[in-house]
Amino acid sequence: MSAQIGTSVATVGSVVRGIFGRRFSTFAGMALTAMTLGGCTVPLAPLVSADPADPGAKVAGVSYRSTIAPYDSLRPTTPSGWKEQNQSVARPPKSGHEH
Repeated sequence: MSAQIGTSVATVGSVVRGIFGRRFSTFAGMALTAMTLGGCTVPLAPLVSADPADPGAKVAGVSYRSTIAPYDSLRPTTPSGWKEQNQSVARPPKSGHEH
């Protein structure tokens, strides 16, 4: 089984190397030409709003909004110790059993 996989990988590798060896220079030349000529194109549609490259273009004002502006502290008092907190939420002792 591993011999079949090795043969398949070797076959595919040789085919890929053959394709890229012959066609790589053609592909590279076409890519270079496309990138060179792509920079020479004219915009097809006019800008709808102000030109972003214009330093005098009108823009919206910058303002600050706090992300926690409507926050109100919900603590009615200052925090107390953990023993007092536990005593306030503990179950009342059962009648007749004291610990």
